[in-house]
Amino acid sequence: MTSSEAETDKSLIKIVYFDEESASDYLDISAGGKSASTREQVQERSRETHTKVEAGLIAKLSWLPFLGASGELGAGAGMAAAGNSILSKTLSNTILTDYLVMADSDSRITKLRNLRMIAPEGSMAFMKMFTPYMVMLKMDEAPVDFARMDEVLAGAKGYYELLGEKPDGTRSVLRFNLNAFRNNYGLTDLGRMRLVFQGIHVGQALESSLSMKAEMAPNDEPEVLSAIDILDGPSKESAGLLDVYDVILAGVEDVS
Repeated sequence: MTSSEAETDKSLIKIVYFDEESASDYLDISAGGKSASTREQVQERSRETHTKVEAGLIAKLSWLPFLGASGELGAGAGMAAAGNSILSKTLSNTILTDYLVMADSDSRITKLRNLRMIAPEGSMAFMKMFTPYMVMLKMDEAPVDFARMDEVLAGAKGYYELLGEKPDGTRSVLRFNLNAFRNNYGLTDLGRMRLVFQGIHVGQALESSLSMKAEMAPNDEPEVLSAIDILDGPSKESAGLLDVYDVILAGVEDVS
């Protein structure tokens, strides 16, 4: 068994992060021409499961003697809400299962392991990780409304970047959708867990571009190189481009 085969044999035992919309788009694109619509198929399978579960709920509640006409309406509304929740969860889990099967052998999906996750000091991700705690502190004379800042940061960016550092010191940028965390996990938890990240390589960026100053001034004029700079080759900064990955899934693997 090769090392790559050994890696694919590892099974996930807990999902920490799953970007469902990106995964759904990936399934649709991957099925191009071979399936009318992967998303429609997933939804149809989910609806079938939802119908079976809802029928089971009705059967279990129908014997209750105190359910009159109004009670039946109330029960019906409650079961409808429960049914919608079941449908949503079933759809999500179906997309997750289909994604795992397809991504396992797809070389376009990069699997990143043994990373130490770092929020660069001065970055928006760094601020977003700490503003929720600052909100709890009573600082009447603080120059900044931390509650408002937390709201602004949550809406300012669709994705937040963290640095992933390997044991040999090489780094890459991993981007996360705050709405894609599962089981009440968040950015702060990523640095405390041993995770595998599955993502798509989307480009390159300088580590310095992750600072809030760079975020707020994206149109700054680029540095002009002198003749000496050109002869000496690229500067250390310009040569330090890091690979950027949009993370689709992060989870804990069974290492036993």
